[in-house]
Amino acid sequence: MKKQNVRTVSLIVCTFTYLLVGAAVFDALESEHERQKSEILWEIEKQLKDNYSIEESDYLLLETVVLEGVPHKAGQQWKFAGAFYYATTVLTTIGYGHSTPNTVPGKIFTILYAILGIPLCLVLFHSIGERLNMVSSIAIKQIKKILKCQDTDATEIDLILVVTTLSTITITSGAAVFSRYESWSYFDSVYYCVITLTTIGFGDMVALQKDHALDQKPEYVAFALIFILFGMAIVAASLNLFVLRFVTMNTEDERRDEAEALQAAAGAVRLEGDVITANGSILSGQCPQEGASFTDLTSVCSCTCASCAPCHALPFTRSYSFRKRSMNLSYILPRRQRLQQQREQQQQQREMQQREHLQREREQQQVTHTDTQEELCSSSSESDVTPTLAQKRNSV
Repeated sequence: MKKQNVRTVSLIVCTFTYLLVGAAVFDALESEHERQKSEILWEIEKQLKDNYSIEESDYLLLETVVLEGVPHKAGQQWKFAGAFYYATTVLTTIGYGHSTPNTVPGKIFTILYAILGIPLCLVLFHSIGERLNMVSSIAIKQIKKILKCQDTDATEIDLILVVTTLSTITITSGAAVFSRYESWSYFDSVYYCVITLTTIGFGDMVALQKDHALDQKPEYVAFALIFILFGMAIVAASLNLFVLRFVTMNTEDERRDEAEALQAAAGAVRLEGDVITANGSILSGQCPQEGASFTDLTSVCSCTCASCAPCHALPFTRSYSFRKRSMNLSYILPRRQRLQQQREQQQQQREMQQREHLQREREQQQVTHTDTQEELCSSSSESDVTPTLAQKRNSV
């Protein structure tokens, strides 16, 4: 528990430190450029008002018309293609902000749609990420077998390299396509791909918003949607390797603490009631400490049952063997495979219990057979003695 608390506090401190460092860097990089841009825009606005004698109210109206008309350059945003693009940005939590519902029913449906759809989408990406990791591990094993490597198991480093390679290929190829269709620079296209696949979605650069692309370029619309879904599946696979492993550390610590507590409780076995020894001393429900003499603990009872046996014959201590958790990749395997492993372990435990039960029954049968033979021997001896005594009486 202490280790978990220390880890949580460390994460909080590291996160806030990272935020402070990020704020300082962004302030140094962007604040001066923002000031210069604001001054330039203010000068242009002043020149327009002076040159064309535009009133303040007219200028605000013109500004509103320009801003509101930008989304309509892409075509009809709320037809099926545009609506599907909007629904994708909602479920993937990208949220560009390029189009938003304006009616009250539309806003209510967006709330309900997001509440139900976002968990479904997260589960989908997580499942696809698991399958991708499983396929990658199988491919890595086959490659290692072809190369005749000694260790053919797929390690975390191998999977990280595979996922990193797939992510790089997806971002670079997507950036090339977006640069061609959107007339962006290649660097800006890479920036857009990273911001999109990490679900940040600033909205400063949005695809499918020029030249009526939603209506006139169906192949480009299909590519953009496939890029978002496939790219986010790769990101989910990366999260399974980087984030999920670290998150499960707390669960592993809790299980380890529970195992240690059970081991400590298993060794603390006490007798119920009092035990009277041969010399008349009374033990009140306690067993002597380890290393103490057992000469005075002989019970006055002549039977050999477990309740009357001396303390050294009772199972006060139990031995437990704990195996260190192997560094395999079972935590990223599919849920079905984990359940199959659990079923196999349970089946093995049941088979062991059945074998022990059969062994106990055989021992009991042997004991019963021995007692029966002794009874038969005693009865036969008695039958032999009885005729002899009868003959002696007759002779007398």
